[in-house]
Amino acid sequence: MLPVMRRLPTVRQLIDRQSYFVLHAPRQVGKTTSLMALGRELTREGRYASVLMSMEVGAPFSHDVGAAELAILSQWRRAAQADLPPELQPPPWPAEAPGGQIAAGLQAWVKACPRPLVVFLDEIDALQGEALVAVLRQIRASYPHRPDAFPWSLALVGLRDVRDYKLASGGAPVSSHSSSPFNIKVESLTLRSFTREEVVELYAEHTGDTGQAFTPEALDRIFELTQGQPWLVNALGYQLTDVVVPGASRTITTEDVETAREILIQRQDTHLDSLVERLREPRVRQVIEPMLAGLPLGDVPDDDRRFVQDLGLVRRDPAGGLTIANPIYHEVIPRALAAGMQDSLPRLTPTWLRPDGRLDPDRLLGAFLAFWREHGQPLLGSAPYHEIAPHLVLMAFLHRVVNGHGTIEREYAVGSGRMDLLVRHGPDRMAMELKVWRDGERDPLGDGLTQLDRYLAGLGLDTGWLVIFDRRRDLPPIAERTTMAPAATASGRSVTVLRA
Repeated sequence: MLPVMRRLPTVRQLIDRQSYFVLHAPRQVGKTTSLMALGRELTREGRYASVLMSMEVGAPFSHDVGAAELAILSQWRRAAQADLPPELQPPPWPAEAPGGQIAAGLQAWVKACPRPLVVFLDEIDALQGEALVAVLRQIRASYPHRPDAFPWSLALVGLRDVRDYKLASGGAPVSSHSSSPFNIKVESLTLRSFTREEVVELYAEHTGDTGQAFTPEALDRIFELTQGQPWLVNALGYQLTDVVVPGASRTITTEDVETAREILIQRQDTHLDSLVERLREPRVRQVIEPMLAGLPLGDVPDDDRRFVQDLGLVRRDPAGGLTIANPIYHEVIPRALAAGMQDSLPRLTPTWLRPDGRLDPDRLLGAFLAFWREHGQPLLGSAPYHEIAPHLVLMAFLHRVVNGHGTIEREYAVGSGRMDLLVRHGPDRMAMELKVWRDGERDPLGDGLTQLDRYLAGLGLDTGWLVIFDRRRDLPPIAERTTMAPAATASGRSVTVLRA
């Protein structure tokens, strides 16, 4: 554990100033844990009565305000009974008409409580539609009566900032310029990821408890892979210490970290699975799809970009641009998008293997060409993201190739117009650059050779593939236009050009 105030250094000041504020951050970064600990700390100090209370139980009643309020008040009582001494717990909730029960309950609690009341309303954005609007309007309308008849300080806690609480009557978040039903907040806070130093500190607690050490290089790699995302830091640590190197039997190395990384990606636990579910949402897709394709984000609304940031799928790099949040998500996202096609592939005989089990690049090339000519067209139509449909088909094929005996590493960046792939199979490495030729553009061969040359140089390789997917209209069928030819980069590296 890290001290709460280190991750939320301004929150105590906000509370002391009787502020109402928002705390938003992606799932599984420690919002609930941190505020539950803070509430107990504030209560223990004796100045405030403070508790974290969930709003999630009202979610099934988006269009039945009264039922949502009753469910929420019932949950609040249970939370107060668990975390507060009897003299600080709420009195019986007063009778009130639907649409006013939350305000009436908080008012009665404040009047009965011998200390100023500080409440953290967790999972606020689990509510939607009429229920969410009703709760927010009650808080806003009662705000002027604090602290004598309404909480001293109040925080809304969830995935999204308050700008995304603007709702259509049907309950779905919309991009809107309408006034917010919660315009009294003085601050929107977020809970940052761990720094490298904090990751080292947390892992050192394990070392102190068990004696099991981590090499400095392993700790560097853990931070590089997770970028300090708290759930990933914990989950990777669990795989390392309970699965890969159990029982504190030896020091953990970078090789162990790579093994744990692959286990984590393949397991796709609840946290990763919930991110994958978001990929098909239109607001998410219009940000993620061009990023994977290496295209500019263009006129994607700022609200949608911030929404995907709030979900934790992307982050701003030091130069100010958007990038996938961390290398593990970087791998999970395209793998998840290609999974359906991978499962749809016909049985593939591994003709690309030599008798000793090593990868034969020439045989792999022939196998892919035959596969693409026969199956490329129908598979393209089933791809979930149109802009990168050919990339996903190729990746589905390559996942069948490695089939547990290797990995596929991907690099892509907004505006680069390319995706780089490195296939590792045992001791063998194969690098390839993926380009798309679209209507109105020039042949990407020249740019592709230049970019691939740089990629190969960084890997220390002398050969690679340049795959050009021709997506222009009115072309012959794939089987007729798929070709291969040798080429060379400016520095003399040997390249096979596939036009597909």
